[in-house]
Amino acid sequence: MNFRGCQLGGLPLIQRAMAENIVEKVTEIIVEQLSVTADQVTPESKMIEDLGADSLDAVELVMAVEEEFGIEVPDEEAEKLISVGDIISHVEKAQA
Repeated sequence: MNFRGCQLGGLPLIQRAMAENIVEKVTEIIVEQLSVTADQVTPESKMIEDLGADSLDAVELVMAVEEEFGIEVPDEEAEKLISVGDIISHVEKAQA
């Protein structure tokens, strides 16, 4: 997967495994919701510009992430989730 080793190398093994799990699940959600390939999904990929999401896709994506990880993303935070990396970081912080 595109994210292997991405800012995870210095983490203890259990934290690295949890972070990789978040990355994998977020990638799966994006692939399913936006009908893109996993190769297109990188931390730098922007949801609208690079992956073709529209505003409805963005809302549905946030809802899917909330459901998958049992978190709540306030509207003002959701507006800041521009890239795949932003989503991953938000989930990691919410679960910390």
